Amino acid sequence: MKNEKKKVALLSVLAAIFLTGFKMIIGVLTGSLGILSEALHSGLDLIAAVITLFSVSISDKPADKEHNYGHGKIENLSALIETVLLLITCVWIVYEAINRLATGNTHIKVNIWSYVVVITAIVVDISRSKVLYKVAKKHNSQALEADALHFSTDIWSSSVVLFGLICANFGFYFADSVAALFVAILVVSVSLRLGKKSIDVLLDKAPEEKIRLVEEKLHSIAEVKSFHGLKVRSAGADTFIKVNVHFDSRLTLTEVHNICDKIEKEINMLINRSEVYIHAEPEDETHIDSEKQIDI
Repeated sequence: MKNEKKKVALLSVLAAIFLTGFKMIIGVLTGSLGILSEALHSGLDLIAAVITLFSVSISDKPADKEHNYGHGKIENLSALIETVLLLITCVWIVYEAINRLATGNTHIKVNIWSYVVVITAIVVDISRSKVLYKVAKKHNSQALEADALHFSTDIWSSSVVLFGLICANFGFYFADSVAALFVAILVVSVSLRLGKKSIDVLLDKAPEEKIRLVEEKLHSIAEVKSFHGLKVRSAGADTFIKVNVHFDSRLTLTEVHNICDKIEKEINMLINRSEVYIHAEPEDETHIDSEKQIDI
């Protein structure tokens, strides 16, 4: 698993190096703000891809004395850093685009290489975003998901730049700067979604979908009389689940233990890489009344 995540992260780094250099060269030669903005975007994507490679290299390390719950949250931190880098990109793009539109300095050179670099970027980004999404979903990796989100956004932004180049080819040079502004809007939109998701995990916000799955599973098990105090949190690809479950008070300790093992295994099948902690309690009126008084 770890090798597969590192492999796709490394391929992402190599693709980012290629695209950044290619866009920068063509952008300088043509003076296209759209292509230059894409070059800067790819440059920050390169930094983000390197951070992702680093994070997936250590996120799957087992828990130790200093990190009792493992190292998974470094992936969420990596995704948050990528958000900041994307927002930095937007500041520069918006400034340059508005400045060119205000001064009227929008003339650019459009040649065959302008189209080659943008079309190449679209093809590369489609390929690597698909691979990254596939591996991210398979291993529940937010760092790889953030990378995939980056590059799926690049597909749209490159398409907008391509539209600007076509307009410029017919003399509508201002379209390049307008296209750059659209790139910035797309990047901001993705950044906000990505940043919110990363912060939610870092602050241990309860994942609603996983809570629903656990509740449905507990309700479906006949031996579970009732449950309360369900708490779920994520850390990278790992999910930690804690719940108090009530069983028939006539069951033996061994029987309760076996049922708890059964519950844990079934939840593990529903939620990959989950750790389940069950506090077993007897289902009797005295105990239920006391729990109602203290349960939050």
